Amino acid sequence: MSKIIFMDIDGTLVNDKGVIPESAKQGIQRARRNGHLVFICTGRSKAELFPEILEVGFDGIIGAAGGYIEVEEKVLLHEQVKKADIKHLVDFFNQHEVDFYLESNGGLFASENCKKHIRAIIEKMMVENPEAKEEIEKGLQPFHDLLIEGQELVRDDINKISFLGSDVPYEVIKQEFQSKFLVIPSTVPAFGENSGELSVIGIHKATAIKKLIEHLDLEKQNTYAYGDGINDIEMLQFVQYGIAMGNAKEAVKKAADDITDSHDEDGIYNSFKKYELI
Repeated sequence: MSKIIFMDIDGTLVNDKGVIPESAKQGIQRARRNGHLVFICTGRSKAELFPEILEVGFDGIIGAAGGYIEVEEKVLLHEQVKKADIKHLVDFFNQHEVDFYLESNGGLFASENCKKHIRAIIEKMMVENPEAKEEIEKGLQPFHDLLIEGQELVRDDINKISFLGSDVPYEVIKQEFQSKFLVIPSTVPAFGENSGELSVIGIHKATAIKKLIEHLDLEKQNTYAYGDGINDIEMLQFVQYGIAMGNAKEAVKKAADDITDSHDEDGIYNSFKKYELI
């Protein structure tokens, strides 16, 4: 019987340098050849699903941390942030000098210093890991290049917002926005301390998975999910088999039914073998 697998991207499908391990590609492709469905289930918006990710081959997309669902090129759901709430966060972040970018399916719209900040993060990683310079450049430079500067930031096409680490404590930012947004720590460790993400309140990966499997008329007992970050907890708890990566945060491991190896230790491939998906 066909299974349906939900795959996080950052820290799960791709490693900390933004690169997909070859074993993960092979595992996903073999699982699909075996008749199983594999869906992206990520905090990223569609604009951030680079060709090297989509070329692995998937049956559909859950994006924007559950705010967007696409299957067979049909959009089942697309939740967007209210323009008034965007204005609130743009004003707050600019006033407190917090760099951020707004995620839409059509592009990533960066605050004034955001692109420069992310380039500095990439350069620091390359200095600290000279042996991995080529891999870091390959994995993270496309994301930097996607950022659009100088555009109007108070917009009505935004799915989600990410903010980089700053001197403003994460808890202060969470307190400011928690009545209007779901606020979580960033799923990208390189963004630094006090970084985070804001998405539509009441929406998360599990709500999207529920809607998707109902649409496909599939049983929950045949669902698997793989993740590593805080925004994966609801997903791992909802599916029948929630599997945390070996590099996952401790809270994620506690929420999971099982723990596999890390992304760079063939975690996806090894778990697919364990559950006889391949």
